[in-house]
Amino acid sequence: MTETLALIPARGGSKGIPRKNIRNFAGYPLIAWSIAAGLQAKTVTRVIVSTDDNEIAAVAHEYGAETPFMRPKVFAQDDTTDLPVFEHALAWLKENEGYMPDVVIQLRPTSPIRPSGLVDNAIHVLLENKDADCVRGVVLAGQNPHKMWRLPEGEKGPMKNLLDIEGIAEPYNAPRQILPPVYWQTGHIDAIRTSSILEKKSLTGDVIYPVVIDSRYTVDIDNLSDWAFYEHRVITSGLDYVSPGRQRRPMPETIKLLVLDFDGVLTDNRVWVNQDGVETVAANRSDSYGLGLLRKAGVESIVISKEANPVVAARCKKMNIPYLQNIDDKEKALRELLVEKGLDSSQVAFIGNDVNDLPGFRVAGWSVAVADALPEVIREADYVLSNRGGHGAVRELCDLILKSIQEKNNDS
Repeated sequence: MTETLALIPARGGSKGIPRKNIRNFAGYPLIAWSIAAGLQAKTVTRVIVSTDDNEIAAVAHEYGAETPFMRPKVFAQDDTTDLPVFEHALAWLKENEGYMPDVVIQLRPTSPIRPSGLVDNAIHVLLENKDADCVRGVVLAGQNPHKMWRLPEGEKGPMKNLLDIEGIAEPYNAPRQILPPVYWQTGHIDAIRTSSILEKKSLTGDVIYPVVIDSRYTVDIDNLSDWAFYEHRVITSGLDYVSPGRQRRPMPETIKLLVLDFDGVLTDNRVWVNQDGVETVAANRSDSYGLGLLRKAGVESIVISKEANPVVAARCKKMNIPYLQNIDDKEKALRELLVEKGLDSSQVAFIGNDVNDLPGFRVAGWSVAVADALPEVIREADYVLSNRGGHGAVRELCDLILKSIQEKNNDS
C-alpha cells in the first residue's frame, strides 16, 4: 500500500489577511476545507498541518488533522518558500516517528474549494506514470499569454510580444481559436514523490504531470476583497466540492413559501426596554417592501417566532404577512403548515439566525442564514446572505428569489 501524507502549510503571520487560516470562510475556518479534502480522500493515509501558531494547531486538531510538531519560526517567515517547510516535516517525522511516506500532497489553505475526487485523481495520475515526479493542479488560463507583451524600461519605445509560436505568424493578431490552449497552475493540489523532495531538492522535480480542474473551482484568496467575492461564489455555485460539512443545496427552481424567523432576521436582534417594561425593536423598511414584491410575484411569506411579544404581531400586521408566535418546535409547526397549504418542502425557503431555527432548516428545501447568524447556523445553511439581520438581509433574499423568478420567466 502506498503511504500518502497530506501536508497543509499554515503559518500564523499572514499580513494580507490577519489570521486568515482560521478566519471563517463560508461557515468554516479556512484551513478546515483543506483538512476535509485530505481526510475524505481514499488514498490519503495521514493529514498533518505544519504551523508555527498554537491557535491554528488547535483549530486544525478540532477538524481532524494531526499537529505532531510546531514549525520553527525560521521556516515561517514572509519569504519562506515551500521546500524547507516540507523538508522540515519529513525530517521531523523520520527522526521522531521513523515515518517516511511514499507520496506527499500539498493542500494550500488559500485554495479551499476542491472538486470531489480531485485528491485521489491526482495521486492516481502520479502512481500510474512511473516517470512523474509530481502532479500539479491546473486550470485553463483566463488570458492567453500569446497575446501578452513586454514593455521597454520606462514604458517608452516599441513593445515585444511575450511568446512566439512555430507556424503562426504574429500570434498576437491570430484568432483565439487557433492559438494553443494554455493552463495556469493553481493551489488546489500538488502530489509529489517524496524522493523528489529529498533527492532532487524540489517540490516538483523535473517531470510534472497535470490534473486539469474546472476553472469554476478556482479560488485564490490574497485579500479581503477576494475573500468576500469567493465566499459568495462558493455558497451560491451549486458545485460538487469537498466540504467540512454537508453539501449546500442550490436554490429550488420554484419557491412558493418563505418562512422567516423574527428576532435577528427582521430585526438586528437588539431590544429596547423602557421603565415600564415595554419592548421596542428596530426593523428595516426595505425588508417590508421586498416581501411585498414577493407577494405580488406569487410567493407567500410567514413569520414563525419563538417570542410571544406584541411587537412581533404589530410588525407583521404592518408588513401584511401572517405570523405564528410562541413556537418552541419550529420543525413541527412548519410540517403542519406544509400539510395545511398542500406544499412540498422543496418549495419552501427558511431564513434564520439562531440555533432554534435549525429544526426548520431541516424541513425546508432551502435554508438561508443572515450574515451575522451564529457559526453553527451558517454551517448548516445552504446560503449565507451578505447583509445582517435587520439591515436588509430579508430584502437581499427577496431580490434573489425575484431574480430567479424573472430568469425562469425569460427562459419559458
